[in-house]
Amino acid sequence: MKVLDAKTRVSLANILVATDFTPPAQTALAYAAAIARRYESKLFVAHVLLPEISPPPPARTSTGQKQERFAEKQMEELLASASLEGIPHQGLMGRGEIWDALGDMVRRHEIDLVVTGTRGKKGVSKVVLGSAAEEIFRMAPCPVLTVGPHASRRPPEEIVFRHILYPTDFGEASAHAAPYAVSLAQENQAGITLLHVAEERHGATLREKLDVRTEAVRRLHALVPPEAELWCEPEFLVRMGDARQWILRVASDCAADLIVMGVKPVAAFSAHLPASTAYTMACEAHCPVLTVRGEA
Repeated sequence: MKVLDAKTRVSLANILVATDFTPPAQTALAYAAAIARRYESKLFVAHVLLPEISPPPPARTSTGQKQERFAEKQMEELLASASLEGIPHQGLMGRGEIWDALGDMVRRHEIDLVVTGTRGKKGVSKVVLGSAAEEIFRMAPCPVLTVGPHASRRPPEEIVFRHILYPTDFGEASAHAAPYAVSLAQENQAGITLLHVAEERHGATLREKLDVRTEAVRRLHALVPPEAELWCEPEFLVRMGDARQWILRVASDCAADLIVMGVKPVAAFSAHLPASTAYTMACEAHCPVLTVRGEA
């Protein structure tokens, strides 16, 4: 994946939004449409029929056929809705496992951004939302915007990010996300907060804690190139303790309307793995989370 430099602006020619036609997916579609208007993108609306409801003929059951017809009707109505008026768009229907189908669409249509919704960790839908949202951003070669249940259900018609939070652990995956955070801050003339949460070391002296903070602040400063055209001074924060709690707290304190994070790639995703920090943020933050995958 190409990493942006400080002078590069984010380019989103093609955006794909995954939908299962539920309210959380409708919220994700609203964000995707707002971003498409801002970047003059083409929007692909994708739905995947899972194997158990779309077996190949002649084994296809009447129930499967009904669900397939229902999905096709829902897609037809969605594509004709006023929410997509003025946006070049196309519907895509796939069959199979979620990422197998979506990954093929991403490659075929040269997708620059995937947008998906999630209900959160409880009562998730098996169709597109829930653990599938994490599978998407763990596997996608392009950035993924995940819209959680606490994000505004009615984003502005043309979205502008006013304050961006970039949490980093200084790992390889986080390094891939930093240029996107800086570039989006430039593009939107947004404030940006860079945050590192260090591990709380029991028994550490005050001097040792100060040394950790000083080194972390130095590394945060190094992530913003001198040539970056930011309209305001970045904020550099170092905290100690639980990363998830601090990211949520800082996001609330700075009124972030976008969190940008790096995620580690996986060779094969399993829904039984513990939820990642990024997915927890998507479930609990009051703003969308943009994830950028590290090199596989």
